Amino acid sequence: MIMGQSFYQYLMTERNPKSYEPIAEFANNAFYDHSFPKNTADFEVISRYLEENGSYLPSMSIFDDAWSRFLDYKD
Repeated sequence: MIMGQSFYQYLMTERNPKSYEPIAEFANNAFYDHSFPKNTADFEVISRYLEENGSYLPSMSIFDDAWSRFLDYKD
């Protein structure tokens, strides 16, 4: 991982337009969300954004799972 990588940068590694896996669908939808906070790795900022604007995210548990993978990826 590159130091200082944002969550969005990580999430884009999970993109797969042919997948129905929840994190892949989250990544695919975030790609098209031009307002997504792309330059941060701050959990609170991203979580608040998704709660207010992430209508494409059926459950915040998907974000939690993706966040956990992001933290593992960063290590």
